[in-house]
Amino acid sequence: MTQELAPDVHDRSAGRHTGWWRSAVIYQVYVRSFADGNGDGNGDLPGARARLPYLKDLGVDAVWLTPFYASPQADGGYDVADYRAVDPMFGTLTDIDDLVRDAHALDLRVIVDLVPNHCSDQHEWFKQALREGPGSPLRERFHFRPGKGEQGELPPNDWNSLFGGPAWTRVEAEGDGEWFLHLFAPEQPDFNWEHPAVRDEFRSILRFWLDLGVDGFRIDVAHGLVKAAGLPDIGHNVEMGLLNTDELPFFDQDGVHEIYRDWRSILDEYPGERIAVAEAWTPTLERSARYLRPDELHQAFNFEYVMAGWDAAELRRIIDETLAAMAPVDAPATWVLSNHDVVRHRTRYGSLPRARAAALLMLALPGSTYLYQGEELGLPEVTDLPDSVRQDPSFFRDNGQEGLRDGCRVPIPWGGDRPSYGFGASEGSWLPQPARWQDLSVQAQTGDPGSTLELYRAALRLRRELPGLGDGELEWLEAPEGVLAFARPGFVCTVNLGAAEAEMAAPGEVALSSEPVVVRGGLVRIPADSCIWWAV
Repeated sequence: MTQELAPDVHDRSAGRHTGWWRSAVIYQVYVRSFADGNGDGNGDLPGARARLPYLKDLGVDAVWLTPFYASPQADGGYDVADYRAVDPMFGTLTDIDDLVRDAHALDLRVIVDLVPNHCSDQHEWFKQALREGPGSPLRERFHFRPGKGEQGELPPNDWNSLFGGPAWTRVEAEGDGEWFLHLFAPEQPDFNWEHPAVRDEFRSILRFWLDLGVDGFRIDVAHGLVKAAGLPDIGHNVEMGLLNTDELPFFDQDGVHEIYRDWRSILDEYPGERIAVAEAWTPTLERSARYLRPDELHQAFNFEYVMAGWDAAELRRIIDETLAAMAPVDAPATWVLSNHDVVRHRTRYGSLPRARAAALLMLALPGSTYLYQGEELGLPEVTDLPDSVRQDPSFFRDNGQEGLRDGCRVPIPWGGDRPSYGFGASEGSWLPQPARWQDLSVQAQTGDPGSTLELYRAALRLRRELPGLGDGELEWLEAPEGVLAFARPGFVCTVNLGAAEAEMAAPGEVALSSEPVVVRGGLVRIPADSCIWWAV
């Protein structure tokens, strides 16, 4: 087992001790696109391990690794064939053990992805269930059903996959004809979480990785494990997609909470405050907060914030509603701007100045934040990938429906003047990098005080140094139209989301700004699409 980290951090704003995750900045590593250690064009665990000092220097507290398990890669590793094995593309079990040890030596925690809603169709359980045919007890670990229609030729219900098309695929073997459920790709059959063997297996998987020393889990599709009894029809057309928050019979069922209470008891057995964060798309923030009751999970991604527009009123509403929803369960708010499933926020917001301002706003809010690899470089979405290189399964299933995730997964540039721009020893990468990314590399931006990378480094350093940042509360201040201004102990944040420059009284000394600003006569002119941190 690897060495343990300190069990908690001091919440300076509240004068009390609290869990490390409440104020943590966690950096998401999309393993295949972060750093290539062996020159084959794919990122891997040795590559990520070698770049841990960069993350320490950046100023983050923890690293979240996307799936590196044995997988046919039908959906970027979220189709797991063996939850206790590392895919040879990414390395070995020794490599992940070494990575965790090195991270802990740098005082970085490591969170790994867990995929409990579904597995790969190459998982041994599912392969055996197919071989044994209808009536096999192993089929009860999944959702196998006879079809409707005279010959069972129609799906068992009207559910659709989030990747497009029916959520059911028929077994074509002679004498079979049953259908199996997959809310995602056909290569990702859903587990039946009513079956005790499934629950026992994941208890064992949790312990396997906790024993190796990981500090927590990001739970994929945390809201999807339990389906409504009888798998009832929806009864009307629903536009499916990865960002769907409708009330549906296969999402956010009350039965998931029993599972997470069980998991929490396992996490609490281990020293060092191991955590779990839910990827839970729910109809309301209040429903999300249910996952964070004291005996359940520790964090949940705030997807309303991810999808918010660049609008002062909308962002203030979501911030207020988030803090209000988290308060009754005493959970920290969790903020995120980009991840491996959404268009990068530089492109989503329409400009680099907005992306820089959004980053400072997010890092000033109460709670924990997640950064997605490359956002600290100001990387835009790659929108011109040729169809021939795309690998997102949703792109192929429904004429490109939501098939845009490849554009945020292009490997990041580290330095140099030719592809793969320091990503690996090879001259290419599994998704091609734009030539314009040469100027956005870590090497190109390091030491440039006006670069986005140095802005993030400065912001993360100040976030540690200023006593009012991290977990706590905020107080809204009067501000011109289109400007959000709030105070925290010893600190004020002002962000201008309007189309024109705004003038207001300077609330203190400028500590950091996303764009150059000048204070004269006690007044500051805040450029459009900019954010200023003030020390008070």
